[in-house]
Amino acid sequence: MIPAAFDYVRASSLAQTIDLLREDPDGTKLLAGGHTLLPALKLRLASPSCLIDIGGIAELKAIEISETGIRIGALTTHADLLASEPLNKELPVFRQAAGLIADPQVRNRGTIGGSLANADPAADWPAVVVALQAQIEIAGPNGLRRVAARDFFVDIFSTVLEADEILAHIHIPRPKPGMRFIYRKIRHPASGFAVVGIAVGVLLQDDFVAEVSIGVTGAANHAFAGQHAADFLTGKALSRDNIDQAAKLLSETTECLSDRYASAEYRANLIRIETTRALLALSS
Repeated sequence: MIPAAFDYVRASSLAQTIDLLREDPDGTKLLAGGHTLLPALKLRLASPSCLIDIGGIAELKAIEISETGIRIGALTTHADLLASEPLNKELPVFRQAAGLIADPQVRNRGTIGGSLANADPAADWPAVVVALQAQIEIAGPNGLRRVAARDFFVDIFSTVLEADEILAHIHIPRPKPGMRFIYRKIRHPASGFAVVGIAVGVLLQDDFVAEVSIGVTGAANHAFAGQHAADFLTGKALSRDNIDQAAKLLSETTECLSDRYASAEYRANLIRIETTRALLALSS
């Protein structure tokens, strides 16, 4: 199909983008990688009056690593995250997750900011940033604000972003020495999206869990933190019995989606299995 007519502007800066959004927030769409928006335009599921191409904004593409943490620009591609040696020296989970996303064509065009802002319930990065306890930096007419990743996702394809705001950066605190992360997913055979994806971070001290964080995607209507399971494990030994109980708790407290590919019961079972596998991997 052919998209409806729209104006096209290639933005050169974040400030220009915000000004353009402010003029007509409800009739304007942002274009980054375009993997969701372009098909929606062709099918006329989206008919914006103006399309702002933000792909050339250099200030949103950098990966910056400092003593206090990591800042990733929203336009950083999956391929950039996969290839960054400094980033993956600090947090190998980025290479692990990026390598599971779709195919090389998608990884070369798709962006982490686009994935997070689109909030597909089966996208990979939402679970990862939740587990990393990231902060999402949002730019708008009133300046910058930050939202915890675990509070950023609201519903299917829905976030706390206002119509005149743009996701600018992802801020990740430097993990404590010894904290390790892992991302696992059951991949849909056609789309490559997560039927269920689990991101877990664990810090062990004297064989006991000093800190644990869990992010889940694919299972519910948006990515979320597995806080009940994390609270259960904190202060306990990462034994097989405790792992099994935590995984069971997470699966039983999740209101899972059901579709033609996977029932809610099947997704709940996948949560239990993949959480168990992730925690066992981090226990050794």
